[in-house]
Amino acid sequence: MKVDLGATIRPAKAAELGRAAEAAGFDALWAAETNHDPFLSCALAADATEAIEVGTAIAIAFARSPMTLASTAHDLQSLSAGRFVLGLGSQIKPHIENRYSMPWSQPARRMREFVLAMRSIWDTWEHGTPLRFEGEFYRHTLMTPMFTPRAHGHRAPKVFLAGVGPRMTEVAGEVADGFICHGFSSERYLRECTLPALRRGAERAGRDLDDIEVVAPGFVVTGVDDAAIEEAAAATRRQMAFYGSTPAYRPVLDLHGWGELQLELHAMSKRGEWTAMGDLITDEILGTFAVVGRPDEVGRELHRRYGDVVRRVTSYERPHPDATRNAWPTIADSLRRTD
Repeated sequence: MKVDLGATIRPAKAAELGRAAEAAGFDALWAAETNHDPFLSCALAADATEAIEVGTAIAIAFARSPMTLASTAHDLQSLSAGRFVLGLGSQIKPHIENRYSMPWSQPARRMREFVLAMRSIWDTWEHGTPLRFEGEFYRHTLMTPMFTPRAHGHRAPKVFLAGVGPRMTEVAGEVADGFICHGFSSERYLRECTLPALRRGAERAGRDLDDIEVVAPGFVVTGVDDAAIEEAAAATRRQMAFYGSTPAYRPVLDLHGWGELQLELHAMSKRGEWTAMGDLITDEILGTFAVVGRPDEVGRELHRRYGDVVRRVTSYERPHPDATRNAWPTIADSLRRTD
């Protein structure tokens, strides 16, 4: 099982964090697109390292076009000598339309086409095939020599998709190299909903589920003592409440009989009661979505929950980065011993 480090990275710290992650034995460093550009951090981390994979987990696909994103990923694959992984997510309609001022429609179908369009563009750049992609949402038919980048000689970047609902998950099974389980996923949801949807998508494309690298959910509550664990738990409750307030994630709560909680959290979010929302996340809910314990205990529990079905475990360091990030070398060691 690969063990990765995920972070919201300030570009000024990307090279330093990349070197530290590589020295600590992590298999990959993932940059999240929250309040910083993840591609800039990936470039700096890739330039400062030699072997570790660097990737986005995740970048917002629909904030861009397939051509712009294909160009960025192509350059990063060249810069990293083939170590770049493009992790993509759709975000939700209000953010795409009102934060990015971009179109939103049929996200699963659009994402499928987005990935296929990028692969067509990369094939043109690497192998000289004519660019003839004409889809429902995207059309790319012009590529002149002046705008064609030099072939880098590596395989096309691996594309991982993130998702929660069955339709996006099926798309990942059909067209992606990997699937990033959302942090707001439980072991039960992974086994009963996510994996069957991935399998359906894979079978539709004539693929096997083993062709897809599944990345486990990564909510971890840990610390060196009880006080640190409680501080981490409070921050994680607030993060879970934020996700739980989103209608798109209600099916996860419904599976466990907590669907009505989404309505209450959503109403509180509309009133701006972000801190108070965390108080609704009980110990049972916390323990269902997060692994809670000392660092050496966390690795064993992650392996028990996911060891037979995932190929990668990635830290989910928000919203308490220092405590969690500092604990992950111990967690990684424990996972490797168990594995």
